[in-house]
Amino acid sequence: MNAPDSLPLADDPDQPRPQSLSDLFFSFTWLALQGFGGVLAVIQREMVERKRWLTPEQFLEDWAVAQIMPGPNVVNLSLMVGGRHFGLPGALAALSGMLAVPLLIVLLLGVLYTGLGDHPEMAGALRGMAAVSAGMIAATGIKLAAALAKHPLPLWLTLPLVVLGVLAVAVLRLPLVYVLLVLGGLGCTLTYRKLSP
Repeated sequence: MNAPDSLPLADDPDQPRPQSLSDLFFSFTWLALQGFGGVLAVIQREMVERKRWLTPEQFLEDWAVAQIMPGPNVVNLSLMVGGRHFGLPGALAALSGMLAVPLLIVLLLGVLYTGLGDHPEMAGALRGMAAVSAGMIAATGIKLAAALAKHPLPLWLTLPLVVLGVLAVAVLRLPLVYVLLVLGGLGCTLTYRKLSP
């Protein structure tokens, strides 16, 4: 295995990167603590816009891979970002940051919920949080749509794939795995054919 300093980081060697394993750990801990109800919007803002450890294109590519791998998407993404910069130790540091403190908080909230879960105020608060999470996911989708302009396929071909994906999951409620296999497979095939000589 390559030494951590020789791992391929990005297309741009001047792209910012985590300074150390502890930087990765605390960055992902902070991301996880901000991400109640959905961390996608938070991780995109932190990794792409604020820290610039990933370009928008790298984020989209890594997020696509994270979605088709088993397990929680954001955990998969933390492993890939950590591994991109520091190899296996980086992947483990990012994963630990993503899970350690939130696990303690969730355990504490679980204990509290068993005592307070029957109160109507608690049910109303949870419904309100769900609405905010849906809005955050929609906003992130709109931000990420800008990267479609740089995709090898023309916009007239990528937009129908996006619309079909949203309709299949949100309206028709088809299982995500089938949508990924059919539309993702079609997108990969079309892109491969476009890029092949």
